[in-house]
Amino acid sequence: MNKEELMRRAIVLSEKSVKTGGGPFGAVIAKDGVVVAEASNSVTLDFDPTAHAEVNAIRTACNRLRTFDLEGCEIYCSCEPCPMCLGAIYWAHIDRIYYANDRKAAAGIGFDDDFIYQEIGRDLAGRHRPIECLLPEEGKKAFDMWRQKGDKTEY
Repeated sequence: MNKEELMRRAIVLSEKSVKTGGGPFGAVIAKDGVVVAEASNSVTLDFDPTAHAEVNAIRTACNRLRTFDLEGCEIYCSCEPCPMCLGAIYWAHIDRIYYANDRKAAAGIGFDDDFIYQEIGRDLAGRHRPIECLLPEEGKKAFDMWRQKGDKTEY
């Protein structure tokens, strides 16, 4: 499939999601033009704020391919990925991102994507949710253990 066909598939998923009670978002992951996984937003259906289309598609693709590294894949999103999804896309090492609607359009229909992008750019003290470091010395032990572990699987 070409880029436009893959994006249309993501858009159709977003429309079906609206009709079935999910959010208006769809995502398709492809490798060499072949669909590896596709999903829609199921936040309200699954009672899971992380069940965005992109995250759902990443989970399916990784499970299907039996890997946590989706290098060589592309993702087609009906909307510009929110910061959480963008982070997941980077963690999964997906090569390229395509989107139809942007974050301003998502904000225009009541979604927080643009607000969260702005929030990330603020100093910690200026954020809308309090955030503070607590027990860093105790928390460091797991990092030291990881650093010293000889048989770890890097990711």
